[in-house]
Amino acid sequence: MKLGIVGLPNVGKSTLFNAITNAGAESANYPFCTIDPNVGVVAVPDGRLDFLADMYNPKKYTPAVIEFVDIAGLVRGASKGEGLGNKFLENIRRTDAIVHVVRCFDNENIIHVDGSTDPRRDIETINLELIMADMELVSRRIEKAEKAAKGDRKFLHEAELFKKLHAHLDAGLPARSFDCSEDDAALMDNSDLLSLKPVIYAANVDDGAFNAGLENNEYFNDVKRIADAEGAQVLPICAEMEQEIAQLDDDEKMMFLEEMGLSESGLDRLIKCSYSLLGLISFLTAGSDECRAWTIKNGTKAPQAAGKIHTDFERGFIRAEVVAFDDLKSSGSMAAAKEKGLVRSEGKEYVMRDGDIVLFRFNV
Repeated sequence: MKLGIVGLPNVGKSTLFNAITNAGAESANYPFCTIDPNVGVVAVPDGRLDFLADMYNPKKYTPAVIEFVDIAGLVRGASKGEGLGNKFLENIRRTDAIVHVVRCFDNENIIHVDGSTDPRRDIETINLELIMADMELVSRRIEKAEKAAKGDRKFLHEAELFKKLHAHLDAGLPARSFDCSEDDAALMDNSDLLSLKPVIYAANVDDGAFNAGLENNEYFNDVKRIADAEGAQVLPICAEMEQEIAQLDDDEKMMFLEEMGLSESGLDRLIKCSYSLLGLISFLTAGSDECRAWTIKNGTKAPQAAGKIHTDFERGFIRAEVVAFDDLKSSGSMAAAKEKGLVRSEGKEYVMRDGDIVLFRFNV
């Protein structure tokens, strides 16, 4: 899973990236500090995998991972190449989802590219650039479909679909809010549209606002209202505080979070948001050689999940021996779980569940 961190310059993108990846991207008080996208790979925390590692003491421990891409600040006119626009838009195109960092704090020492804090204006600026870039792409798609329709009338529907989408975008609305059939949605999915990507709005507040509670924070409430209207997710976060947390060891981190009245870090909350947004779950494999978490789409059947491990597993799939994590944990061992009849034999139609611990049987 690859998430692109976007936003206007000086909203806290690189600070957040530094915090969640601990990768040390340069962070400075001027636009375009981050010229090439910084990439950081983060392990997905999973207490279930930790439990299995304690049980099996494996030679190898392999968590699921998320790749974060810190994309330099977009500015008004990026879709027309302003700033370093075209390159950055291309970097967004390669991601699965967007983490849109929105500045929700006042600080006269950190220059805002538009002179003042206004989350609604900032969100509209970024969304408009993505929409305008999509309009250009959709125009080309219409032209191509109309040309193809001269030889094959089946392309007429495609041309009509993209004309309707163009009008939707022209109204300032993102492609992800365009209502259409499943078949038409599949056509759109293949179009590489920026505004079709799912979004998490990361409302970056200062530590004072974070500690005081966000119910009466108008900046945060503005972001929440926009996210609710779009069906997007919103995550309140304090990038500076997350950077402090990232520099602590595990014990200090737990103490800090407890003092702040938090049960988990912003990174953990962002990962949960990302999995939910993209409809992802994890299944687990365990043994003395390796304990590993695998990320799949919710609704994936057992053979396709097996194919995540190796294509031979899917091709020669016989059955999946499955136990739910909670059942294994309460039993204390795999042998005890089998004795209790909690290890099931599932076939090709079995739909995987989050936290399944699986041994795939196959023959090629």
